Amino acid sequence: MTPESSHPPLGLLRFTTAGSVDDGKSTLIGRMLYESKAIFDDQLAAIEQATAQRGEDHLNLALLTDGLRAEREQGITIDVAYRYFATPRRKFIIADTPGHVQYTRNMVTGASSASLALLLVDARKGITEQTNRHAFIASLLRLPHLILCVNKMDLVDFREEVFDAIVGQFTNFASRLEIPDVKFIPVSALHGDNVVERSPRMPWYEGSPLLFTLEHTYVGSDANHVDPRFPVQWVLRPNSTTHHDFRGLAGRVAGGVFKPGDEVVVLPSRHRTRIKEIFCLTEPVAEAFSPMTAVFTLADEFDVGRGDMLAKPNNAPQIARELEVMLCWFAEQPLQPGGRYVVRHTTREARCVVEEVRYKININTLHKLETDRTIGLNDIGRVRLRTAEPLMFDSYKRNRATGSLILVDELTNATVAAGMIMEATGAAAPEDACVDMGGL
Repeated sequence: MTPESSHPPLGLLRFTTAGSVDDGKSTLIGRMLYESKAIFDDQLAAIEQATAQRGEDHLNLALLTDGLRAEREQGITIDVAYRYFATPRRKFIIADTPGHVQYTRNMVTGASSASLALLLVDARKGITEQTNRHAFIASLLRLPHLILCVNKMDLVDFREEVFDAIVGQFTNFASRLEIPDVKFIPVSALHGDNVVERSPRMPWYEGSPLLFTLEHTYVGSDANHVDPRFPVQWVLRPNSTTHHDFRGLAGRVAGGVFKPGDEVVVLPSRHRTRIKEIFCLTEPVAEAFSPMTAVFTLADEFDVGRGDMLAKPNNAPQIARELEVMLCWFAEQPLQPGGRYVVRHTTREARCVVEEVRYKININTLHKLETDRTIGLNDIGRVRLRTAEPLMFDSYKRNRATGSLILVDELTNATVAAGMIMEATGAAAPEDACVDMGGL
């Protein structure tokens, strides 16, 4: 057994790439896949052929993720591309996001389920407005880890002072953000310097190469294991010969730990009962924790269905119909104050109205724009929502699973915004909080 294989593999790491146009995001991902032997022979042959047809000198590894015809024609990333690969140490899911400002919504989509942001900077250009924009979005989405890769070091002769200047610039901006773990790595994605192996052309860099850093980023403590939350997704009634009376609640644990025998409260009805059994697939288990998918059976028969939530009586989420939400707007049509939408939160769905636009954020300066409250495509702003039915939630800062939501257009069924719940406003919802909202 080699020293590397003697270490147990770490859990899955989801990370997203971000940065300005032509910073080399797709090339860097392609280099990691190529160097870690995660490319099939037929894929490599197709890339070599495409590179030759384009008359390029170097193997164009960006073609591994830029699969759309428009992306290959323009040499840019337009849509989020997901790639999966593994090393002996860890499994990875990568979301390669576009760098253009008009695709900010795509970056939000890719980062929403990630634990780490891989932010690229062109060594020749330094920190740009788009760098600040993506760093702010990573902070807003509560990504706990960020790696700033200063790419194209080969074009600045691998000079240490260039790297240090960019690190200083970004550190000054990041001091106003909430990202607890920030690392800096100088790389050349085109040539592979500091991507998988340490580069002899940058002996002044004493840190680890990129892949080693990704393999050893610890994400076990990132999930909320303190507040037990179980949104019910489905009620299982097999009605089979062996399970004639079985009634299980299926869903994904969104926080905390549940065990058979635990007392739980069913929300929003507030009925109390105990967990009888917990199943994972078809086998009973001793506990369920985030992000496990499980089936719970209860000791008492209550009317529990999709959209309800199980929690601990002494540690329940907030229940309210008025919310303060930070929205990233996805639609071409601007947000309409007083507009009516459908809100989807965990497994619950309710109609809502936008009561007020509090302010819009200038992403480049982080200033609040209280005079300009028009929320258009790719804008981020804080609004107050009022829902027709109560939602059971935590603040996004405390729990990303129970603190996030999306808004859907009632007519087109298109997702128009993604939101992070900041707090509840007004009084908590009463027990019979499903009330009339004037036709809403």
